[in-house]
Amino acid sequence: MDEPLASEVQAYYARGGETRRLFRSHGQIELARTQEIILRHLPPPPGSILDVGGGPGIYACWLAARGYHVHLVDAMPSHVEQARQASAGQPDTPVATLRVGDARRLEEADATVDAVLLLGPLYHLTERGDRIQALREARRVLRPGGLLFAVGIGRFASLLSGMVDNFLGDPDAQAIVERDLRDGQHRNPTDKDYFTTAFFHRPEELTGEVTDAGFDLVDLLGVEGPAWLLPDLERRWADEAERERLIETARAVEREPTLLGIHAHLLAVARRPASDPG
Repeated sequence: MDEPLASEVQAYYARGGETRRLFRSHGQIELARTQEIILRHLPPPPGSILDVGGGPGIYACWLAARGYHVHLVDAMPSHVEQARQASAGQPDTPVATLRVGDARRLEEADATVDAVLLLGPLYHLTERGDRIQALREARRVLRPGGLLFAVGIGRFASLLSGMVDNFLGDPDAQAIVERDLRDGQHRNPTDKDYFTTAFFHRPEELTGEVTDAGFDLVDLLGVEGPAWLLPDLERRWADEAERERLIETARAVEREPTLLGIHAHLLAVARRPASDPG
């Protein structure tokens, strides 16, 4: 089995931007809505959560602070170290364990956690077989009845962000977007600061992978709604009343099938069948 992250993906994340991404621009609504959806489905603490591809620990630390017993795995050693530092900043509610690992071959024993987060790995595993393997590993470590939260980037994300950020006039960006729309295989062969190697899902592709891995689908939700496309999002997000209106707009269209393509991220909530023998 090959490396968990392609070399260009490793180079992209080595720049350190993931520590800041969810606290600026449309990352803020992604964070708020993802947290909201997770809490909507998680049972109250305590419980054991495995955050696979947990990056610098933003979700892991948040859940640990709420009283959950959280374990973080990430393919980037620098992310694990950043998460370790973040965890040390909340000594009363630290992340239980942090380690470097591969979503496709987890070290955890069978049926040992109550929930698994796959909030990033599925879009950097560009082959369907690898994504299915990661999902099956998540199912293996979940207790029967345990919950999966799996995120994919939407097929139209680069087209829509290119429109808002005005880079569709760049022939290189046009070529990237054309391939995204054709087959979902996002590649950036340039040295320009576009997103790195990934797979962009259609809604039915994400749900199909989740169910093919043996899960019962609970829900499929669009995360950001149309708000992530606003050019003045930062200004509007800073106002508390306006922020709530933007979140409410996302809630209003989160399940609308005709609008799932407008979200930057799709979040599948699924459950390991209670009768699953493993």
